[in-house]
Amino acid sequence: MMPQTAVDDSTLRKLAETIEGDLFLDETIRTLYATDASAYREMPLAVAIPKHITDIRNLISFANKNHISLIPRTAGTSLAGQVVGNGIVVDVSKNFTKILEINQEEHWVRVQPGVVRDELNMALKPYGLYFGPETSTANRAMIGGMVGNNSCGSNSIVYGSAREHTLEVKAILADGTDAEFKQLNAAEYADLLSAARSKNGSASLLDKIYLSTDSILASDNNQEEIRKNFPKPSISRRNTGYALDMLLNMEPYSQQENAEEARPFNMCSLIAGSEGTLCFLTEIKLNLVPLPPKTQGLVCVHCNSIDEALRATVLTLKYQPHAVELIDDYVLECASTNAEQKKNAFFVMNKPDGSFPAILVADLSRETKEEVEALAAALTAELMEAGIGFHYPLLFGEDTKKIWSLRKAGLGLLANIPGDEKAVAVIEDTAVDVYDQPDYIRDFNIILKKHGMSAVHYAHAGTGELHLRPIINLKTSEGHRQFRMIAEEIATLVKKYDGSLSGEHGDGRLRGEFIPKMVGEHNYNLFKEIKKAWDPNNIFNPGKIVDTAPMDTFLRYEADQQTPEFKTHFRFHDQTILQHAEQCNGSGDCRKTQLSGGTMCPSFMATRNEKDTTRARANILREMLTRSPKENRFDNKAIKEVYDLCLACKGCKGECPSNVDVAKLKMEFLQQYHDVHGVPLRSWLVGNFSKMTGLASYVPWAYNLVYKNAPLRRIANRIVGFHPDRTMPLLHDTTLKGWWKNKVKKEVSSTKNAKNQPKVYLFCDEFTNYNDVEIGKKSILALEKLGYEVIIPEHGPSGRPQLSKGLLRDAKKLAENNIKLLKDIISYDTPLVGIEPSAILTFRDEYPDLVGDEWVEEAKKLAMNALQFDEFIAREMELKKITKNQFTKEKRLIKLHGHCQQKAISSVVPTKKMLSLPENYTVQLIPSGCCGMAGSFGYETEHYDLSMQIGELVLFPAVRQQPEEVIIAAPGTSCRHQIHDGTGRKALHPAEILWDALV
Repeated sequence: MMPQTAVDDSTLRKLAETIEGDLFLDETIRTLYATDASAYREMPLAVAIPKHITDIRNLISFANKNHISLIPRTAGTSLAGQVVGNGIVVDVSKNFTKILEINQEEHWVRVQPGVVRDELNMALKPYGLYFGPETSTANRAMIGGMVGNNSCGSNSIVYGSAREHTLEVKAILADGTDAEFKQLNAAEYADLLSAARSKNGSASLLDKIYLSTDSILASDNNQEEIRKNFPKPSISRRNTGYALDMLLNMEPYSQQENAEEARPFNMCSLIAGSEGTLCFLTEIKLNLVPLPPKTQGLVCVHCNSIDEALRATVLTLKYQPHAVELIDDYVLECASTNAEQKKNAFFVMNKPDGSFPAILVADLSRETKEEVEALAAALTAELMEAGIGFHYPLLFGEDTKKIWSLRKAGLGLLANIPGDEKAVAVIEDTAVDVYDQPDYIRDFNIILKKHGMSAVHYAHAGTGELHLRPIINLKTSEGHRQFRMIAEEIATLVKKYDGSLSGEHGDGRLRGEFIPKMVGEHNYNLFKEIKKAWDPNNIFNPGKIVDTAPMDTFLRYEADQQTPEFKTHFRFHDQTILQHAEQCNGSGDCRKTQLSGGTMCPSFMATRNEKDTTRARANILREMLTRSPKENRFDNKAIKEVYDLCLACKGCKGECPSNVDVAKLKMEFLQQYHDVHGVPLRSWLVGNFSKMTGLASYVPWAYNLVYKNAPLRRIANRIVGFHPDRTMPLLHDTTLKGWWKNKVKKEVSSTKNAKNQPKVYLFCDEFTNYNDVEIGKKSILALEKLGYEVIIPEHGPSGRPQLSKGLLRDAKKLAENNIKLLKDIISYDTPLVGIEPSAILTFRDEYPDLVGDEWVEEAKKLAMNALQFDEFIAREMELKKITKNQFTKEKRLIKLHGHCQQKAISSVVPTKKMLSLPENYTVQLIPSGCCGMAGSFGYETEHYDLSMQIGELVLFPAVRQQPEEVIIAAPGTSCRHQIHDGTGRKALHPAEILWDALV
């Protein structure tokens, strides 16, 4: 590691004045950048967010002058600690995101390092072009990080790694000078070296880099050592150390008999995989390929064991697959407890004994379905003849996306193992020749069994690289011992097979210590020469690849780490609140943007700040609960600051593969914080929305007089801390409960006999009761016209406003009271149906984890029969109790925006199904995440602008594009209000649309 020179805050503040971007010195931001997706943690000196290349030059100058280091970073998803260190972390993910040039004819693109891989391919698709390497993190992984780590992914059988596609780079060298690296033919390379030698003492750093490289590669002894001790050339995934073996296969050093087969010299092959230790990339030119074949078909070979799956791999490779990926029983077991991934595991057939199989997924993509089916039939026949596998489903279309989502979620899913024992990334990146793989894995598991350990096996079987993760508790001394022991023994095993200790995740601080063992001391010293030539002052990401600290230092968890017991209001199932936060392993799924779809995480999508990610919120809570010196570790302003922009949308609960429910963590934190500092007035007012609105409902005309009048509204908003530009929901002249009671009284004397009608109990939530009364009326009338007796039972408010403001004790009382009132009347045959998703889903989401122990079972029973309006209608449709002939034949187009909590806890599928009841109604989903309102969040002065930014990401533009005759549907009251304020359009509740369609 580089010894860090002490730099005082005043010196750093002067640096901040020299750059246009941001420089963060505060402990909170530094803490958020102290980790990545690895097991490591080290506090950086500062965090820089450069705005342009001049900022980077100034940072390099400062680093040289003050003897400190710079750590280049994009999405921060590295698994070997590549972006963890004690220098200045330089995050280019926010401002270096431009696609600079696409050349369709020559099949290349120029990008800045912060361009997201999947978003690049979205931009390339209209040109018929594609950037091949695809990591499991492709919806947030950035090109700079992919080149730095030489990333590849599941399709590397066809597309190779980032190295093969990196044509040119522009970079800033360690002395602050610009450099461009690209392909040089033999004459150009010779001229370059000759010119550099002629300069003698005036040679530039760039000259010295080329001369040093030539000195190393031209040596017969060095060539012999490199060819003898580097991993087998047949291993396509080899990322150990600097890629001198790649340069050695180029002109003029190649020993190939046919000189025409030697590739021209290109330093980009060395830069790829150098982990930011040699130069600072500012621009990258990538090779592109035609779009993948039109038809993707996946054969999912169900095997009885890992060994059987690996033998299947060897047979499968004969059919020229695009990918061959393994999903083992551990991953499938974890998927069975994850709401999102359980759906994606629909194709899995368990073994005869009921246990999960090992599944080999073979991608046989071709141009036509017939070609795929023919290949699949031949492969299946050969596997069956060899006695391999017991189930071979072939899947196409949308089903393939589900399978790849399941495979890619493996890393996050593994964090779901209960307790402190986790599947640890320590030897997960080893790669061997695919034909050696069965024997290697057999030896690997013998070693683990000897130590009483087991491992997860998944990922890239087709290229000889399984992600192998032993189960270790890194919070213990024994866990630390196992961490080192298993790394040492598996490094020896990999060397036995002439494999690569890193196939794609890089060396970082995890594997750097073992590089001398893997390539020999001689070659390791060549790596040190390379580093010295490129980076004389050791400013670029020191301690990675060479001179690495022991791999069991600077770990995220200390040995025998002691943390106190935390008494919480919520249950966290088989975990403590700390363990729930620790489920976040840093994989950064929450850094995806709106272009990738989904809800998580709306604030990050708008700001692109690491502080506003779900990961940051889990990290800060983990850090403070683990390390805070305070007796009450919740009493922490840093946590409050980082959680401030969490909208509690629940997107993370539905989309985070590790199931980290940050909304729940925020609610718990707020109650604990209120206990020390008191409840702010605005939070109290919002939390007591039902009481306050109930009082105002006695004089609705007075309330509406204020809030219909813009000047008065602006004054009233300011008084309570709401933004003056935000309109407020108005009160109806009656409440829904009042209207319903009057309706029932009028019907008492009628001849209508409802005794034989099925009963529906309507949950009259606080929003519908006071503000959305017309929606409530239409919901009741629609249900009655469809043949149901609607009853509003005695119940209290849902508690949603209290939950949103961390008033958990109040919410608990409401929850227990509602359960007491409803438990004896709600069943499958007499369900509780709700109009507002956030209110009715509280029964399913928060109630079971909030109520006292004596109410848990009753809460769970009630939760099973608490349905959204559309869920109930969809259920009755399936039972043939509601049919299309009850609805209009009119033709309409509906654009549907789903509610966040609905998408996380339930689904928008029932809504779409219900709205499709009229046979000529076409329902299309708006691909929006969160609308940005999130209860009171979008009303609040300091959050209003962000709320509108979130709306502008997808929802507002999509609504504005619709002609007037198109119906905009939104189940959530907040969503409808946000659409009104953001676009001027009126969105309808799906129940209103259903009522209007009845004949």
